[in-house]
Amino acid sequence: MTRVDFYVLKDSAASKRLDFVCRLTQKAHASGSKVYIAVDTREQAEALDQRLWSFKPESFVAHDCQGNELTGAPVHIGYSDEGADHHDLLINLCHEVPPFFSRFQRLAEVVCQEDKVLSTTREHYTFYRHRGYPIETHNL
Repeated sequence: MTRVDFYVLKDSAASKRLDFVCRLTQKAHASGSKVYIAVDTREQAEALDQRLWSFKPESFVAHDCQGNELTGAPVHIGYSDEGADHHDLLINLCHEVPPFFSRFQRLAEVVCQEDKVLSTTREHYTFYRHRGYPIETHNL
């Protein structure tokens, strides 16, 4: 069964949320996990793609972005595909719970204190809880 982790940030800035996603991705990548980051739109995918290139100049996280040439990298950012060939970690930044989430070993929801994100992630929490998924909350 998929393990669900909610990472709750104290900050309300969307940029802090993306910074945390980059750090979480880097940590998972370093441990050998394949990571799929689900976003809602191509624009969000491209913004996260750029952020992964620049968030920490001394390190590199090999990644693919839907809409660009795919290289089979261990990290994939997507907005309408089914999670590529990844099964380890799904980082969900979508407004909806991806229908394919249950094939991943772990799922991460990153919460910031922005009203829209809080509302969406509360709905996601309820969705997982009602279906009996194990949930851990990490207040950062």
